[in-house]
Amino acid sequence: QVRLVESGGGLVQAGDSLRLSCAASGFVFGDHTMGWFRQAPGKGRLFVASIRRNADNMNYADSVKGRFTISRDNAKNTLYLQMNSLNAEDTDVYYCARFDVRSGRYGDWGQGTQVTVSS
Repeated sequence: QVRLVESGGGLVQAGDSLRLSCAASGFVFGDHTMGWFRQAPGKGRLFVASIRRNADNMNYADSVKGRFTISRDNAKNTLYLQMNSLNAEDTDVYYCARFDVRSGRYGDWGQGTQVTVSS
């Protein structure tokens, strides 16, 4: 079964950096586009970044362009999100997700990791 486990969140100050990781198992990681999303309490999940299976194309939300970098290590079945120049508006729960080509959507999610940035 598909399992996605995020880690690396925490409490940091504005201007600091964090690196989130997502350990994947239960499927062929290198066959799937992967993404990072964020969610505030009571709100829907928002797209942060995505990376194609061969890391030949990455997309970012405008709010994180130039500050966040998505990457992957297919040999380690791990997805990353390097977050630099964090600000209070980046505070949210961050989720990794697997894109399912057959359904055309992100259908599998991790449990999330909390990122809190104090100003």
